[in-house]
Amino acid sequence: MKLHELSKNPEIKARKRVGRGPGSGLGKTSGRGEKGQKARSGASIKPWFQGGQTPLYRRLPKRGFNNARFTTRYATINVSDLNRFNNGDVITPELLKETGIIKKELSGIKILGNGNLEKKLTVKAHRFTNSAIIKIEELGGKAEVI
Repeated sequence: MKLHELSKNPEIKARKRVGRGPGSGLGKTSGRGEKGQKARSGASIKPWFQGGQTPLYRRLPKRGFNNARFTTRYATINVSDLNRFNNGDVITPELLKETGIIKKELSGIKILGNGNLEKKLTVKAHRFTNSAIIKIEELGGKAEVI
C-alpha cells in the first residue's frame, strides 16, 4: 500500500462548526432559531418540564394507602462472600458489620446462594435461600435462623 492509495475513513464525520459565516448554513443564530429559552446560552430544560403548565405529577390525585414504606428490606450477602472467614467460625450479623461486608443491617440479613462456599461455617442470619442452606450444610456447617 502506498500513500496515494489511502482513502478517508467514511465512518469519521466532520464536527458541525456553527456560527461560521456564509456557506456553512449555520451562521448568525447558529441553528438555534430566533429568541426564546432554547436560543439562550446555558439553556437546559429538563425533559419533564411542561412550559410552566402544572406538571402531570402534581395534577394527579395522591390518595390511598401504599405499603411500600413498610416493606421488609434485607441486607443481602452471597455465600461466596463468607469464604474470607476461617474454618469453624460462627458468623453473626455483628461480625458481618464489623468486617465491613454489610454496611446497614436494615430489617435483617439474608444469605443468598450465589457462588461457592469452601469452608465449614455456622451462619446465623434472619433469612436463607434454599440454595444457600444446601451449600452451607454440604460442608458440615449450620444455617441458623435468628
